Amino acid sequence: MGDFNLALVIVAIVVCILVFIFNVYLLINYQHPDDANQAYFPKFVVVFGLSIAAISILMLPADVANRQACQHAIYNGACNLTLPMKQLWLAIYIVDAILVFFVIPFAMFYYEGDQDKTIAKRLKSAMCWVLVTAIVCALLLGILYGLAGKADFTVRHLSSATTSFPNSFDFNNGQQCIGNGARQCSAYSANASSETTWTMHATFPEYVVALATIVGSVLFTIFGGVGIACLPLGLIFSFIRRPKAVITRSQYIKEATELGKKAKELKKATDALHQEERSGSKGRKWRKNVKAVEKEVLLLEDDVKALEEMYPQGEKAETAWAMTVLGYLAKLILGVLGLIVSVAWVAHIVIYLLIDPPLSSFLNEVFIKLDDIWGLLGTAAFAFFCFYLLLAVIAGAMMIGLRLVFVTIHPMKWGATLMNSFLFNVGLILLCSISVIQFCATAFAYYAQATAAQEIFGHNLQSLRGIKYLYKYNVFQIGFIVLAGLTFVYYAAFGWRRKKPSGRFQLSS
Repeated sequence: MGDFNLALVIVAIVVCILVFIFNVYLLINYQHPDDANQAYFPKFVVVFGLSIAAISILMLPADVANRQACQHAIYNGACNLTLPMKQLWLAIYIVDAILVFFVIPFAMFYYEGDQDKTIAKRLKSAMCWVLVTAIVCALLLGILYGLAGKADFTVRHLSSATTSFPNSFDFNNGQQCIGNGARQCSAYSANASSETTWTMHATFPEYVVALATIVGSVLFTIFGGVGIACLPLGLIFSFIRRPKAVITRSQYIKEATELGKKAKELKKATDALHQEERSGSKGRKWRKNVKAVEKEVLLLEDDVKALEEMYPQGEKAETAWAMTVLGYLAKLILGVLGLIVSVAWVAHIVIYLLIDPPLSSFLNEVFIKLDDIWGLLGTAAFAFFCFYLLLAVIAGAMMIGLRLVFVTIHPMKWGATLMNSFLFNVGLILLCSISVIQFCATAFAYYAQATAAQEIFGHNLQSLRGIKYLYKYNVFQIGFIVLAGLTFVYYAAFGWRRKKPSGRFQLSS
């Protein structure tokens, strides 16, 4: 069968099936009881979106493995019987863009529509919003593609003289080329004036992927920079702030009474907001108050959970306390391991991407050496680092969303996640997954060389007009490192403190 890697195809099919089953499992266990046996379309979008996100992350290691299937070919173009990775990349990211900008907004508009309206009216309202979004996106994409959808490549015209074929070959490191005793090919001595710019029109799918990558890169820089520090440090400081011992019953009653008072205040504020909504006065102040109430509810739920940990009840109270202690120990271990991975990521970005020329290929060499130990070990480590970066983005989004009132909060909770929260987080994961792959393809360019991903997210993306300067001057990488440093300082100064609800509501009525 030549270079055709049948095992790779089988592994790809099995992984896709496992990813789908795992996402169905997540949906079943995370969904809110109110959404049981209903909202089937949003559920399908959630499972499909999560599967696309996971598969897109796994495609980069698959791309590397696909390249290795051609290692015995004379040149890469001679290997035509492996997976068509470039076509698969473009397909997966076009689907990604459609889900993020059209399907998920439609599902959210439909799900959050007024329940008093008929299904037809909710569908009509959601479709109107999506059509407006589609028209605006189509106009922007068409105008931008027409004006700036070109890639500029800097090339140099090389030429050299010919010479008679020698009778004897006496070439060495000091004399590699033929001609006039120059000891180097004439083409290498070409002057600067031989440089020129070669312009070509990018394909529309590649341009759509590029723009989606830019949008995702902005979010990735913010959320990923914050998350790469807060993901491990949050686990470590959670262990530091853990309950040291079980409280007494009198202390439990006192704390529970205080939480009950705060719950009544929140109930009163929520009723007032519902009344304003029914009266039609849904202005900026109303939306701000909704965000504030959502934030206070989440913090109150955290306080209730902490109180339950400090005073376990029931026949298995001792077992529950033992599991709580073990849980915090697990957080400490995972936090320390995560901190090592985060430091490795930051060090790799500085050493390999920000310093020119790079001091070392660092993690690229680690992956290559792991591959020498066992064929897929380096690929597995490569996939782990990519997934960790996506987890950091999610952690950063949750941290920022919990601290900034103007950011919509959509927490994921076991057995209590509504479909709109699911859809929001799936959209965020899909949008950032594009940038995670592009970032990994750049950060591990040495390990992922000659892959289809490097062709799409490397040379083509970084040569597009306007966009190329963001990559030329490492804007996203620098922003990532700066935010990671600021987050580390923040946790070092305030991470040990426990946040309490502010209890401040600015109700208009």
